[in-house]
Amino acid sequence: MAAFTHIDDADTAAFDRDGYLIKRDLFTAGEIELCNRVIATDPAIQGSRLKLADSAGGSTELALWNHPGDDVFGMIARCGRVAGGAETLLGGEVYHYHSKLTMKRPGGGGRWEWHQDYGYWYQNGCLFPDMLSVAVALEPATRENGCMQLLAGSHKLGRLEHGRVAGQTGADPERVEQALERLELVHCEMAPGDALFFHANTLHCSAANTSDKSRNLLICCYNKASNDPYKDHHHPRYSPLALVPDEAVLAAGARVADAQDRWFLEEGKDETTAARRAG
Repeated sequence: MAAFTHIDDADTAAFDRDGYLIKRDLFTAGEIELCNRVIATDPAIQGSRLKLADSAGGSTELALWNHPGDDVFGMIARCGRVAGGAETLLGGEVYHYHSKLTMKRPGGGGRWEWHQDYGYWYQNGCLFPDMLSVAVALEPATRENGCMQLLAGSHKLGRLEHGRVAGQTGADPERVEQALERLELVHCEMAPGDALFFHANTLHCSAANTSDKSRNLLICCYNKASNDPYKDHHHPRYSPLALVPDEAVLAAGARVADAQDRWFLEEGKDETTAARRAG
């Protein structure tokens, strides 16, 4: 099991019940400022942005990589607050499945249809939904700028069928409609530094950014080591994750990691392929 985390027994119980957990102020203002500086200056991130369109004419910028580097984003993905928290919530060793930056620009940043991450990851050879994601707010996430929405307890539905929905890969609309009638809809509004842990079967979506403020999220995704995929795919099979102390985030400074080592998603930059692979 991981070293020190910020997840206690009450948090674990809430996650098991609701399929999500929000930890406020998990990262400091200085750490968040550093992240935003790297987004603006890292040539690998600048050169690996994909623009994913929705059916309403909006779009979301995405940068996705498979392996954590030695920069600030790699340290976040490997630190006890995030990776250690994932191990506590999933009840065992995890490895880094991938990380991504989702960037919604003001006045038209795109929406995401209702989906489960395991709706995609099941196709990658992962037998069990022993997976989760951690979304770290790098800017305020509000209803106006398209914060994540989820259905509390929807992870207990199991994996839903996924297909093409409004130009994206989304969950069965009939099932989603019924789930919306029975489960609590949660708007995950977050301040910079807050983090949302959510189960791979938790139904979630986000609306378009209709505000004059951008909305940037760092999302780190994990698979349980015992759930090593049975086939090769564009996301990695199990490899040990070297955990680092929380202090490593600031210690990384504005270091730029090697883009080749991180395996950025660059091939198949058409929007359909990228939207499928974003999961």
